[in-house]
Amino acid sequence: MARIKPKQLLIQSKTKKAPSRISYSTIITWNLIVILVVLSLYATYSHWHQRSAQDFEMELHEAELAVRPVDPKMISRPRYAVMNTAKGPITIEIYKDTSAGVVDRFIDLCKSNHFKGMPFRHIIKNFVIQGGDFDFDGAAQEWITKAKASGKNDLSPKHEAFMIGTAKNPNNKGFDLFITTAPIPDLNDKLVVFGRVIKGEDIVQEIEEVDTDEHYQPRAAIGIINIMLKQEP
Repeated sequence: MARIKPKQLLIQSKTKKAPSRISYSTIITWNLIVILVVLSLYATYSHWHQRSAQDFEMELHEAELAVRPVDPKMISRPRYAVMNTAKGPITIEIYKDTSAGVVDRFIDLCKSNHFKGMPFRHIIKNFVIQGGDFDFDGAAQEWITKAKASGKNDLSPKHEAFMIGTAKNPNNKGFDLFITTAPIPDLNDKLVVFGRVIKGEDIVQEIEEVDTDEHYQPRAAIGIINIMLKQEP
């Protein structure tokens, strides 16, 4: 075996490549990649953790609603009624916060076509229109004629016009229906207000203009054709 001379070893060691160095830009790039990966993992964890908490709260709320008793009448109760008359339709918004007994009775009577063909019994211009059953005891007729005669409707009003109501302590055999055509003071002392006209005010005013006798009764028959219940106006 040939022996390598020291001079040749020195030359060979000089010709060997030195190990390559990692540049600062490469180090910075990899550090940024690691930071981005860590941030991405943290964001993903936070998102799913927050979503799980929201899902839990929603499920808990739904469970509370499921066990809470709900009045079925409140779910199915119509919000609007369309009163069809010979002059045209009148759309009524039914107040949900009014006496439940009055509203439920009005809705039940609508469903049974109780108001079909009901006449307007009294029409007092700039005051009120009253429709009612023929067998009503006359208490409501008395207060509207006395109120008109005494001029009480000239006092400072507390209610706007086009309100829908019925007489307090009504006769169980009938149901009086009132549409105010002007603001009436202390209306709650006279009626149970359970709605208002939201469309067809011009129809109400046309009915108000019909000819009446000295007792405020229409000379020509005019009344309600029917009342239809609706969930949307």
